[in-house]
Amino acid sequence: MDTRRIVTGHNAAGKSVFVSDTTTPRNHKFTHVPGFETALVWGTEPGAAVPGVAGDPAAQAASWVPERGGTRFLVVTFPPDSATGSPDFDPAAAGNEYMQAVPGLAERFEMESPGMHTTDTVDYAMLLAGEIHLELDDGLSTRLAVNDIVVQQGTRHAWRNHSTAPATMLFVLIGAERSA
Repeated sequence: MDTRRIVTGHNAAGKSVFVSDTTTPRNHKFTHVPGFETALVWGTEPGAAVPGVAGDPAAQAASWVPERGGTRFLVVTFPPDSATGSPDFDPAAAGNEYMQAVPGLAERFEMESPGMHTTDTVDYAMLLAGEIHLELDDGLSTRLAVNDIVVQQGTRHAWRNHSTAPATMLFVLIGAERSA
């Protein structure tokens, strides 16, 4: 997924300018999960100010999960679940690729419940293409259609694509503090 990203900022006189018009630097098309693609579009760290700091925060972010007060903007394409159900699927190789491609997020996936994970974030998610199911604890699930929006508040969940076509979602993660 070659996502075009336009970034604005200010020149020395304080006027609005286009800082860049490029593709997102952290795009990844997975080898071991065909059809799975991720893009870290942008991020801010706690205490971010405008105008933003120099450089590309998406390229520099150590983790795809923001600290409390930070943000991450992601676009993810989920292949049909059948991509991980084929006889030649190698979960160890896929796991290693996840660790390299989506650091900070990969570590939160549960080995005993594939796909399930929890983050200390409030997530805004919108389905851009396809259809997908959001699964919560105890198998509770709901189907999303294009333009459906989810506000996820630090819940344990997984995204399941039961269809035969890819599903693409936009996510904004906002780092939060988990209450007791």
